[in-house]
Amino acid sequence: MRRYRRFPHLVVAAACCLVWLHQPPRSAADPLPSWNAGKSKAALVDFVARVTDGDSPDYVPAAERIATFDNDGTLWCEKPIYVQAQFAIERVRHLAPQHPQWKTTPPMQFVLDDNMPALLQTGSRGWVELIAAAHAGHTTAEFEQTVLEWLAAARHPRFDRPYTELVYQPMLEVLEYLRANDFQTFIVSGGGSDFMRPWTAQAYGVPPQQVVGSTVVTRFELRDDKPALVRLPQLEFLDDGDGKPVGIGRSIGRVPIVAFGNSDGDLQMLQYTTMRPGPSLGLIVHHNDARREYAYDRDSDVGRLDKALDQAPRRGWIVVSMKDDWKVIFPSEAASGGD
Repeated sequence: MRRYRRFPHLVVAAACCLVWLHQPPRSAADPLPSWNAGKSKAALVDFVARVTDGDSPDYVPAAERIATFDNDGTLWCEKPIYVQAQFAIERVRHLAPQHPQWKTTPPMQFVLDDNMPALLQTGSRGWVELIAAAHAGHTTAEFEQTVLEWLAAARHPRFDRPYTELVYQPMLEVLEYLRANDFQTFIVSGGGSDFMRPWTAQAYGVPPQQVVGSTVVTRFELRDDKPALVRLPQLEFLDDGDGKPVGIGRSIGRVPIVAFGNSDGDLQMLQYTTMRPGPSLGLIVHHNDARREYAYDRDSDVGRLDKALDQAPRRGWIVVSMKDDWKVIFPSEAASGGD
């Protein structure tokens, strides 16, 4: 010890190191605090651990860690009707006096006749066609401003909150958890790309270039000597059902290794993701909590979950119970301690 008298700080440092080495390892903070312990949470955490461990046989390089998420019913509330559908209905009614031909032109006719059953039968294609018709001639910048203004004023009929406050807190945690583990997170939705891109970065942390959705035909113009993309009243691509894998191939260029959905509109995306070679994970959000949100599946006109629910056990997809797996539904519940 004589030689250490000149350097007492070395003794202190060595002692501290010995104490640190003998400390029991601290458990990492729970990355999914709004999820109850159970099969769904364990499967997700285990999968992420395996594909990010360089020594694991299931290791996946960061560049290939692609996760895709449906939007309606997977990331935010889609009942009583899709948010984009409500936006389209209000816009068509507002603009109808300028378009008398809509009275005899489906699907605008269904809106003006208050024929909701017929309108619901048109599915995602109908909603995109409504928006295409209502905003023909608008530039993408003008449409973006219209969307943002509507979202700022609109309220959900049951919860009396802005729609962007009715995103799912457990799914926000999944998005953040995956990104923290070098996943790239994409939204792949039957909704319109131009409808989602103005707000997904703020709501989900997903930038516009990582939003894959249905599109309308656009053309380039110079307006007042300024470049603009102008929307035309024509559906270009429907990113729903078997269109989702096509949209993923076009816009992402890699097959996902994780896919989240909630309806039969996500069936092909789940198949495309989990029937590939290599590690993969498919998860379905099952809406079975009528008290805190809504309960629906096979018989619903919005977000019908039938074929995908039947295939889940055979494909190994995790069916996430909103009622049993999620401690809270919306961020407001998390902020208030679950009340």
